[in-house]
Amino acid sequence: MTGQTLSMAQPPLVDLTGWRGHLTALGVVAFSILTLFFADVQSMAAIWWHSSTFGHCLFIPPLIAWLVQQRLPGLRQMEPVAWAPGLIWLGLGALAWLLGAAAGVAMVRHGALILMLQGATIALLGPAVTRALIFPLFYAFFMVPFGEELVPPLQLVTAHLTMFFLDLSGVPAHMEGIFITTPTGYFEVAEACSGAKFLIAMTAYGVLVCNVCFRTWPRRIIFMSGALLLSILANGVRAFATILVAHLTTIDAAVGFDHVVYGWVFFAIIMIVVMATAWPFFDRKPGDPWFDPRRLQPETPPQRSAGRVAGGALALIVAAPLWLATTAATAERLPPRIDLPAVPGWIRSDTPMAYPWKPRFDGADHFVFGRYRNADGQVVDLAIIAYDRQEETRELVGFGQGAADPDSQWVWSSPARAPHDARGEQITAPGPVVRQVVSYYVVGGTPPTGSRPGVKIATMKARLLGQDQRAVAILISAEEGQGARADAAIRAFLTNIGDIQLLADRSAGIR
Repeated sequence: MTGQTLSMAQPPLVDLTGWRGHLTALGVVAFSILTLFFADVQSMAAIWWHSSTFGHCLFIPPLIAWLVQQRLPGLRQMEPVAWAPGLIWLGLGALAWLLGAAAGVAMVRHGALILMLQGATIALLGPAVTRALIFPLFYAFFMVPFGEELVPPLQLVTAHLTMFFLDLSGVPAHMEGIFITTPTGYFEVAEACSGAKFLIAMTAYGVLVCNVCFRTWPRRIIFMSGALLLSILANGVRAFATILVAHLTTIDAAVGFDHVVYGWVFFAIIMIVVMATAWPFFDRKPGDPWFDPRRLQPETPPQRSAGRVAGGALALIVAAPLWLATTAATAERLPPRIDLPAVPGWIRSDTPMAYPWKPRFDGADHFVFGRYRNADGQVVDLAIIAYDRQEETRELVGFGQGAADPDSQWVWSSPARAPHDARGEQITAPGPVVRQVVSYYVVGGTPPTGSRPGVKIATMKARLLGQDQRAVAILISAEEGQGARADAAIRAFLTNIGDIQLLADRSAGIR
């Protein structure tokens, strides 16, 4: 049109300034993280719901929301900024997820989710707001189910404490691993009796109390030390009291007593004792400010592009699973079948077991199992397990995997002697029937190892670099019997079977 200038209408841009804009960008990135890694979110929530050890984790998200709500008056006086260096923390989280997924370590993947969410918060709200929210952000780590590794040592600690109290009370008792024998009966310090769930929950609760009720670090340290030590000691007293009740009355009465004192009621009593003892020493008053907004952010910061920072965050979180999917395509194939080896001086035997035993390796591509006997009457069981590659629910080492199937009557009782490149453990079934098991693990043709962390590291390296991912477990086991030592039978079998590395490589089809 003559004399007139047409102006092209520009599409409206999303306003990513101020609290509304930055929280919108943070919401988009957080939603993307939770969606892309939903399988890990789901597995973490399933652990909270189904495992009594981590039932307390269900309370952590509401507690974090409460902690943030407590800080809202100070936060309203601050201004969020987009801060690109915060992407470093998010990138570390993405890298941690990649390493955890490659090694098959769920705890690392779960922790990595928290790191990525923290990194998104740091990058899209800025350093000043992050300092104001430092404790709620840190407390989010307690959503990660961790601490299962404490169960075996805590079982032994509880057993030793129980023996100590039994000796003081004059009750005759004998301890073998996590099993205690008295004139009344045979008692097991089971995983549920280790006190691990109380110790883990007390750690989460104690850290919260340290922030909410104390201002000075010496008082916080003393409180935490006392709370954790009391949890361990009280669990030992509970186990001792159960055995003492059985000794003075009957096993049925002891079972009834244990059911009454065991569980969260017991934990609640310990919490009350801890809080009643610490109450006079609280030095944070109700209504005390959590932080000084003017000190954290003395002047209004310049506005930066939250959109660009959010885009960088999205690129980082997509890169990790994309890399892992690329390297997964390089997995080598196993032979169509594997056979048990012929061992000089040993013949296959169908002698029945004192109690049925079979190691557990979920999702194995090959699983062969056989029993051998030599001229001296020694009997040994051999299991060979092979995977073409390891992934979630298909692992050489992991929760529930290995010599003692948690769904069976076999339970881990103590470490046992083994060659330097193997893992030795003693397991026990009703009877009692005692077995020793020596386990070798080989990943991608690497030297045999009995180290579970070593297996995870070798698996992680193979998956990250696209190397040979074939994995083999070789378990050699024998029962303890009248005049027949399990470790002697295992040593004799190992002498005759030859090179474990060669057996593993042939089972995997490497040579």
